Amino acid sequence: MTFNNDKAIYVQMADRLCDEILAGKYKDDDRVPSVREYSAMLEVNMNTSFKAYEMLARDGIIYNKRGLGYFVTAGAAAQIKKERREEFLKRKIPEMFRQMRMLDIDIDTIKNKWEE
Repeated sequence: MTFNNDKAIYVQMADRLCDEILAGKYKDDDRVPSVREYSAMLEVNMNTSFKAYEMLARDGIIYNKRGLGYFVTAGAAAQIKKERREEFLKRKIPEMFRQMRMLDIDIDTIKNKWEE
């Protein structure tokens, strides 16, 4: 995985696991890779992976079964979509509209691109 400087690495890792849940790679109550496995897979320090998993567990996306590992919480995909939708509508859309106004791009142009 290539990391960027916009966010902390552990946040980008958590986002990736959420993307995988949304894509259906992991469904409700599926086991996700262990902290060690995810660290090796993404070539990062295990502490970084642990922070990502801790954050996801705190947010209710995954849960830990002692001795068995981490699993996807029932309804996690719906929760991720809801949170990302809210973030998109609150932060991304206003910035997009600001850019559209500055560049004289009308909504019909966006609609046409959407339909392509």
